[in-house]
Amino acid sequence: MSETHPLAMDLKTRYRTETPALAQRLGFANPMAVPRIQKIIVHCGVGRLRDERQQDIVRRALALITGQKPSARSAKQAIASFKTRRGLVVGYQVTLRGQRMWDFLNRLVAIAIPRQRDFRGIPVSSFDGRGNLTMGFPEHIVFPELIGEEVPLLFGLEVTIVTTARRRAEALELFRALGLPLA
Repeated sequence: MSETHPLAMDLKTRYRTETPALAQRLGFANPMAVPRIQKIIVHCGVGRLRDERQQDIVRRALALITGQKPSARSAKQAIASFKTRRGLVVGYQVTLRGQRMWDFLNRLVAIAIPRQRDFRGIPVSSFDGRGNLTMGFPEHIVFPELIGEEVPLLFGLEVTIVTTARRRAEALELFRALGLPLA
C-alpha cells in the first residue's frame, strides 16, 4: 500500500485514525485522554479604522473567510493615546466549533498557510504553555475565498487553535500527528 500525502484526507478523519497511536506515544491508557482541538478563534483588530465603510469591508471579508458572522468586540476602557473610547468597536471575532472548525482547519493547512510569503513552518514559540496555537496572518488575501472578491484594503488577522492539551509537548504531538507544518 502506498503512503498517502498528509493532506490527502481531511484532518478530522486523520485525527480519528491517529488517536490510538497518539495515545500510545503520549502514554495514555484511554484514547479519550488524547488532546483534541476544541475550537478555533479568528479575530481581527479594526481600532485604527475609524471609517464605518472600512469596518464593514473587514466584517464582510471575515464572514467570507470563516463562513460565520463575526461578533463585534468593544473597548473595555478608554485609552486617550490611542483615541479609544469605552464601548468603541476595536475588533471582530469568530469562534468556530464542530464541522465548521474542521473545514476551516483543512483550508488553513492545505491552502492558506502554504500561500504565506516566506513561510518556513509554524514556530514552536507560537504555542503557549497550555498547548494553544496562535498564528498571525499579516494579509488576509492568503485565504482563497477572497481571490475573486474586490477587497480594497488589506488587513491582518490572527487564528488561535484551542486544544484540550495540558502541556505544550502534548499539543506539539497532536499537531505533528495532524500534519501541520511545524518549524
